[in-house]
Parts: sequence; C-alpha cells; structure tokens
Amino acid sequence: MNFVDTSVIVAASQPYDPRQPACLDRLAVADARGGACAIHTLSEIFAVLTRLPLPYRLPADAALQIVKHTSKRFNVIALTPAEHMATIERFVAEGLTGAMIYDALILSCARKANATRIYTLNPRHFKQVAPDLAARIHEP
Repeated sequence: MNFVDTSVIVAASQPYDPRQPACLDRLAVADARGGACAIHTLSEIFAVLTRLPLPYRLPADAALQIVKHTSKRFNVIALTPAEHMATIERFVAEGLTGAMIYDALILSCARKANATRIYTLNPRHFKQVAPDLAARIHEP
C-alpha cells in the first residue's frame, strides 16, 4: 500500500509547484492501489492551503473541497489514544522534540496501514523520526 504525506497532496494541488506533476502521479498510483493517509493530514492540508502566501493561498471552500476529495479517495488512518501516546513516548525516548512529532504521528499511521511505500517531500525528517522505515520512505 502507498501512503502519502500532506506535503505530496499540497504540492499536487498547486500548479505553480514544479513538483506538481510527480506528486499528481504518485497520488494517482496511490488512489488506484487503495492508498492511505493519516487523519492528521486532512487538517494539515486545510491549514497549509489556507495559509499559503498570496497569490497561492486558497479560499477555505476550495481547500475544503481538496480535503473532502482526499478523504473519499484514500483510506484515512487514525491512531487510537493508546497508539498516539505510544508514538509520543517513542519520540521522547529517541531524544526528539518539537514539531517533528507530527511527522512521527503520520508515520505511526503509515505503520498501522502496513504501508510499503511512504511518499513525502520531507524525507530527511521522516527518516530521522523513523529510521526503521527509511527503505520505504520516498520522494515522488
């Protein structure tokens, strides 16, 4: 199963982004094969798309349409409270701090989905947070 990070979906929605064609291709492959994303990704897509600098910022209703489309096309994976806490505990045990916790939560969803390929535009942080998944983490 292909698992996609927020960064891939955001870049796919932006015609100005030079990575858009590759991201669209990855989304199409993931969609055709029953791909997945983290539940956190739905909120993050909306937050990013509605806060981009002008002229790239999308109105809330347009961002919502992308979120709805994503939620219908992909298996949306959520963590239980216990899984969420275990991720935070693992993160702390690894000596990590800060906003990379969100990458850790997304990667816990990828683990839960048994993802064989994880696509992100942020492979360095993903591999730092989950070195055991490094072989599965790819850029589009």
